[in-house]
Amino acid sequence: MPKSENEDNTGESSRPRTGSLTTIISISTILILIKKAGTTINKTTTTTDALTTKRIILKTSTTKTTNHTISTTKTTILTTSNNSQRTTMNGTVFCKGKKPKFNKWKQNATTVAGGNGYGQKLDQLYHPHGIFIDEKKNIFIADRWNHRISEWKYSTKEGKIIAGGNGQGNRMDQLDSPTDMIVDQQNNSIIIADLGNRRVVQWVNQTQQILIKNISCYGLAIDKSGFLYVSDWWKNEVRRWKTGEYDNGGIIVAGGNGIGHQLNQLNSSGYIFIDKDQSVYVSDRNNHRVMKWRKDAKEGTIVAGGNGQGTNLSQLSRPYGVIVDDLGQIYVADWFNDRVVRWREGKEEGEIVVGGNDGENQPNQLKGPNGLSFDDEENLYVADLLNQRIAKFEIIF
Repeated sequence: MPKSENEDNTGESSRPRTGSLTTIISISTILILIKKAGTTINKTTTTTDALTTKRIILKTSTTKTTNHTISTTKTTILTTSNNSQRTTMNGTVFCKGKKPKFNKWKQNATTVAGGNGYGQKLDQLYHPHGIFIDEKKNIFIADRWNHRISEWKYSTKEGKIIAGGNGQGNRMDQLDSPTDMIVDQQNNSIIIADLGNRRVVQWVNQTQQILIKNISCYGLAIDKSGFLYVSDWWKNEVRRWKTGEYDNGGIIVAGGNGIGHQLNQLNSSGYIFIDKDQSVYVSDRNNHRVMKWRKDAKEGTIVAGGNGQGTNLSQLSRPYGVIVDDLGQIYVADWFNDRVVRWREGKEEGEIVVGGNDGENQPNQLKGPNGLSFDDEENLYVADLLNQRIAKFEIIF
């Protein structure tokens, strides 16, 4: 089994082993209001605290600190569940009655799919990419080099093929290197980025149709209005289509200005995420950054990385999966660094969420993390690509 992924003919032929920081220096600012003889005196004390928990704490005497988070998923269910406490749209899980918080996860993962070496048996995976977790904790996987989409029921030891699985090819019942998917369980529909065939296809109850042709599709997303977004890694752009109007070429919403590192350019666009304001987040892989393109913007802003390829907390090394929670916290699968990091927009550094302990196959390690997803309990799932498994990191309450 090779220890590298030659991704999209972009020349990945090695995975340099790199170390990771074990300590983040955070700044706690304490604002002390002292009243004396009817006069208010403001004093600001700045202290430096070396934290091994990789957490930033902000304390203010006049403001009570409240931790918030909203669980998110990479791909999308377009329906609202019968349970009025939970709505899923555009990959974001809104749980009424829950206060969001800055989550942490157990550092030892459990393997919930695969983990039996690479292969085509039903209990195996071969370079898993995009993933999605439904309300019942069933796992949908773009099993790239097995050329299939599989569903692993909760707590089962093997998956079920729900699309492809008929060998690599371009027939309608075949897939070639699928990388991502959108799952609409209400309509039994799956939209698939069929990368090797350069097409976006839809499977509905084993009936297939081509939605978009001649596109080097990598990442998929749908917004709250039902618009379909597709990243084209070869053209370095993201386009948007209105549902049912796939013959008009779509509209460029990110990139499209040639390959490059300027703010209006991308270099090997990968996974994408669309927030409630229709901003587009793109893993700009060969620029080692994540870009945010606001609706109708002519250029993007760097929201993670962008400081060259490297191992520092201010850097990324070929990012893949990207998801964003309702607070704007950005979770990134940092592929070469074998870690998942969380960035807050406007910050100069991220923080390690899981992994970052050298790229091997122990429970606290990742080796080429790719797709990301959350379930409705906010557990984190990672497509641990070179370990041929889906790793589940349980949330710490």
